[in-house]
Amino acid sequence: MSPRSASVNEELRRRSRERLLRSTVELVAERGYEATTLGDIADRAGAARGLVSYYFPGKRQLLQSAVHRLMHLTLHAALERQPRTEDGRERLARAIDAILGLARDEPLLMRTHMAGILTADGFVQCPEQRRLAELLRDTVARYGSADVDADYPLLRALLMGAVVAVLLPGAPMSAARLRAELFQRYGLDWDLGVPPDGGPPGGTFPSRL
Repeated sequence: MSPRSASVNEELRRRSRERLLRSTVELVAERGYEATTLGDIADRAGAARGLVSYYFPGKRQLLQSAVHRLMHLTLHAALERQPRTEDGRERLARAIDAILGLARDEPLLMRTHMAGILTADGFVQCPEQRRLAELLRDTVARYGSADVDADYPLLRALLMGAVVAVLLPGAPMSAARLRAELFQRYGLDWDLGVPPDGGPPGGTFPSRL
């Protein structure tokens, strides 16, 4: 049997990594971070346990990469859903709704992710995070930013802050209220993106600042 080509080996490695990331999201969402072991993740992914440490230095880094992958996939699906649009304001609205939607739909996972970012290890730079960043930067550019390098970090910070506010134990904020604040900050009409039922909080919602 002839040896596998470099491209085949690369594809196999990519698939193995994807299975580990997907399994991490599933298990942490089901059981929580502390109750999920690297062995559990490897078993769910159908991979050798040593493969986890080959790709990731530890569980915290694995989780961040897994959540960044989920955020990228969720954001990409929101931006590309039909009817597809090139309108920058609609795309920004979809991006905001996608990230707030993850906080609503995956509270345990996202709370664990945000807590991990605040540890000593901090923010993990990984391929999944870079893909997410590229998509958000593109969204900011299409929105019409004159300085993407400055406006992208601001959008990222505002979205992270909104996720924390939605998930804050004991004092969560309404996702609809946070959406309204972000939409007003960027001059977005309430009916862009995927507006929640019940209309804007507090009554009338101006279309522009």
